[in-house]
Amino acid sequence: MFENLTPRGSLPSLTGLRAFEAMGRTGSATRAAAELHVTHSAVSRQVKALEAALGVRLFEGPKHRLTLTEPGRTLLAGLTESFDGLAAAVRRVRERDVVRLAVHPSLAVKWLVPRLADFEARHPEISLHLSELELHALRQRGADLALRYVDADQLDEPGLETLVENGIGLVCAPPLLEALETAPRLTTRTREHAWRDWETAAGRIAPRGRNRTLAHLHIVVDAAVAGLGAAVLPRAIVEDEIAAGRLVAPFGFVADGGVMAAIRGPGAATRSERIVMRWLKDQARHTRA
Repeated sequence: MFENLTPRGSLPSLTGLRAFEAMGRTGSATRAAAELHVTHSAVSRQVKALEAALGVRLFEGPKHRLTLTEPGRTLLAGLTESFDGLAAAVRRVRERDVVRLAVHPSLAVKWLVPRLADFEARHPEISLHLSELELHALRQRGADLALRYVDADQLDEPGLETLVENGIGLVCAPPLLEALETAPRLTTRTREHAWRDWETAAGRIAPRGRNRTLAHLHIVVDAAVAGLGAAVLPRAIVEDEIAAGRLVAPFGFVADGGVMAAIRGPGAATRSERIVMRWLKDQARHTRA
């Protein structure tokens, strides 16, 4: 019935184009697969089929360090703009009172979720849908807003609005203060250089204990509260623990050049999105760097 809507041969498979765009944008077949909810091998097959259909190589280099070719970069730029435009069009005709917010897990657990009751009390007419933001991603297709920490070299991202400057500090449970010099150093795979960055910014020496590497920042927070070691963490995700006396920051916090930011999706913001953004800014005003 629909076979003649697109002249045969004029466009390659839409599935292949989506797979390539996601892989090129995220820089990884694994991350593209997670975004598209398919397997790694499915993405790879689609990209290879697309290359065969187009008659050009879109990626080059070793298997685990693929980079875009010149034709790949040209195609990616056009596809990303087009898919973003499609996503924006869909957003404009969807439910006006639903806002989709993609957020890093630790920021969701330790900062956003404890404040959501306030949002629901103020704006019961808006349904806020949360999803997990990929570790290195600044946006998530289908999400209206993204909430995450952004490093200093990414602050020129279009649509980015700073909520609060990021401050990092050494934190630990109060009983650990007496043995702080030899305390274990808690860290996470997602912020492996946290101790080095803190030593540089604060001009201090890290504890001499062994390293304990955990999966996520919110797990590091809980481990620090449990007295398993000291950690270097952003102020925003530990301020509630400090206020409750479960953690202390003996040397205070120092700016690291980054920010906690909200990043808008493509297209004009809806009324509900503007309300969510204002609420995030209001909450952030009560968060010290």
